[in-house]
Amino acid sequence: MPGAGDRGAARARWLGSGLLGLFLLPASLSLEVSVGKATTIYAVNGTEILLPCTFSSCFGFQDLHFWWSYNTSDTFRTLIDGTVKNEKSDPKVKFKDDDRITLEGSTKEKMNNISILLRNLEFSDTGKYTCHVQNPKENNFRHQATIFLQVVDKLEEVDNTVTLIILGVVGGVIGLLIFILLVKKFIAFVIKKTQEKKKECLVSSSGNDNTENGLPGSKAEEKPPTKV
Repeated sequence: MPGAGDRGAARARWLGSGLLGLFLLPASLSLEVSVGKATTIYAVNGTEILLPCTFSSCFGFQDLHFWWSYNTSDTFRTLIDGTVKNEKSDPKVKFKDDDRITLEGSTKEKMNNISILLRNLEFSDTGKYTCHVQNPKENNFRHQATIFLQVVDKLEEVDNTVTLIILGVVGGVIGLLIFILLVKKFIAFVIKKTQEKKKECLVSSSGNDNTENGLPGSKAEEKPPTKV
């Protein structure tokens, strides 16, 4: 049987796990940053592209710090740096590395949008763009999200031929199955009606035979008794 020391150690482990869970719970519910569902976006050289970024916090924010960074295999630099005083104010840019970049987001009405617009794209703009957010209200907890930009000469049209063929085949198979079920039900209905008519004919034929043979229960006329 376990001794008192073993039970004490087990309680200590349970208590430690509980305290660790309580410590990690605020972090799991705290600051989140998103750049959308797409991990890679494409843009044509010479055009402009919006790099999306939104954030959320269950605890609100005060003097929130945000910045965008750009990096490739041999380059890293901060593109834009700014702050947001509170949830009722718009972000303020304190530093901008490139005049082609403008902050397009708003943090009013819980939009929490700190997206940037990059104009006059060049092939050298290809790379990873990371949106960083740091919230002093959450003990300076920091979170970031990254999106990859590929600058191309022209956008290639997506060939949907295979997809359309697959959809056509699947639709045809489904239509065929529905048609077969309808035909099956129609045939079953015709067979049922045919069997009912056969039963009616048999009953009618049996009644006529009884009438002609003068059997009990028939409708043959009864002859009066002969007088002696």
